[in-house]
Amino acid sequence: MSHKLSHRSQAFLDYLEDWQAGLPVLPLDQAMPEPHKVAIVSVDVIEGFCRIGPLSSSRVAGIIEPIVRLFNAAWSAGMHHILLIQDNHEPDAIEFGAYPPHCVRGTPEAETVAELKALPFFDQMVVLPKNSVSTDLNTGLDAWMDAHPQIDTWIAVGDCTDICTYQLAMHLRMAANSRQLHHRVIVPADCVETYDRPIAIAREQGGFAHDGDLLHTVFLYHMALNGVEVAKKIES
Repeated sequence: MSHKLSHRSQAFLDYLEDWQAGLPVLPLDQAMPEPHKVAIVSVDVIEGFCRIGPLSSSRVAGIIEPIVRLFNAAWSAGMHHILLIQDNHEPDAIEFGAYPPHCVRGTPEAETVAELKALPFFDQMVVLPKNSVSTDLNTGLDAWMDAHPQIDTWIAVGDCTDICTYQLAMHLRMAANSRQLHHRVIVPADCVETYDRPIAIAREQGGFAHDGDLLHTVFLYHMALNGVEVAKKIES
């Protein structure tokens, strides 16, 4: 019997693919039956992860359009709480020991993507800067949550699925669990994505390889394991 992980886990990988293929489409009116009690929280939909800089990714840029559609549909339905949690790093950020310098405050990389800025209600969104992969540590998210106790449904979108989006969805879920609050946390899979870094490039340039397809699916599944509602998409 082989002890290789690929052989031991093949049945589970097949199961994961079937699980992802079977994700439900969630109608907008079911995702937000009471729009005034819903908030959408977006993480890192900024130029430095979509179009420019060392961590930009065309895969991640692909979620801009579905996020814009979701924002427009939700806003039209009466949901008027949108938070944008975004990298806005110190020039000497400690995080740069693990990742290349990126999204330094005041640079084009740290700017919200143009498509979100173009929305007519952009000036009514709340922008929360962050200096690490954590969406809640020193960002103001928890204070905003405390100031809006009526919110009982959270929709998490953004990147990367296995890093900041995972941190966000899990924080929202665990914050509710710890307080015995029957909140919903929803992640529409078409509005989240992660990057890909092939093994050959990692071996040539150093650093870690990153299988975008696998890690995207595994972390969506792990969110679901912990009570996050993962949908294929939210459809109006």
